[in-house]
Amino acid sequence: MGRNYKGISINTSKNTHEEIFALMNKNINNVIVDIPSGSGAFVQRLKDAGYKNVIAVDIENILQIRHDKFLIGDMTEPLPFENDSCDAVVCIDGIEHIGRQFDFVKEVFRILKKHGEFIVSTPNISSLRSRWRWLTTGHHHKCNSPLDENNPNPLHHIAMISFPEIRYLLHRSGFRITEIKTNRIKPISWIYAFMLPYVYIATYLVYRKTGKKQNLSELNKSVFDQMFTKEVLFGETLIVKAVKQ
Repeated sequence: MGRNYKGISINTSKNTHEEIFALMNKNINNVIVDIPSGSGAFVQRLKDAGYKNVIAVDIENILQIRHDKFLIGDMTEPLPFENDSCDAVVCIDGIEHIGRQFDFVKEVFRILKKHGEFIVSTPNISSLRSRWRWLTTGHHHKCNSPLDENNPNPLHHIAMISFPEIRYLLHRSGFRITEIKTNRIKPISWIYAFMLPYVYIATYLVYRKTGKKQNLSELNKSVFDQMFTKEVLFGETLIVKAVKQ
């Protein structure tokens, strides 16, 4: 039997909803958007916590809850909201399913108010475990075999995204990352710590060289420091909170 919240299916890794909920601003009184909303488990969690204006958005209504604030919306198209109209947007394991990631993030920026919060989760392909799988098989963890190209599916992970890439995506679109979390660190993930000295030295040398050459030493150091947090190195799911500047 799959994981659930009060009988509502949860289609993501263990503890992801709990960690994202912990990142939510508890003083939000206006619009929170959950996209893609799926079965509605996170929407229900927010409602149970007293959030009054939670809007579920997805390409089709598959909610398993009674909720009258549902909108049809496609993450690759303009979102059905006015400019500067939302306080927070939550995207749980959705961004790796779309090709036009910049368009989506720019749309989130457009609809959020100044200092609005964007929380996004995605399988952590920057973890040492995922890098090892990529080295040995050519596939990342959570996408460890070829996708069925004969039967395209919205659930396919067509655009897995690393931490440096998601940081670039967010910062170039006008956000600034404020917190980096993970849902959990599995015991097996620590096995891959043997790679850490080699990864550290190689990354340090490359970042230092390109930093000096491109006058990006401060930027590279910031990315380097985040890359070598335990959440990024060993976490199963990458969870990032960013704020609209």
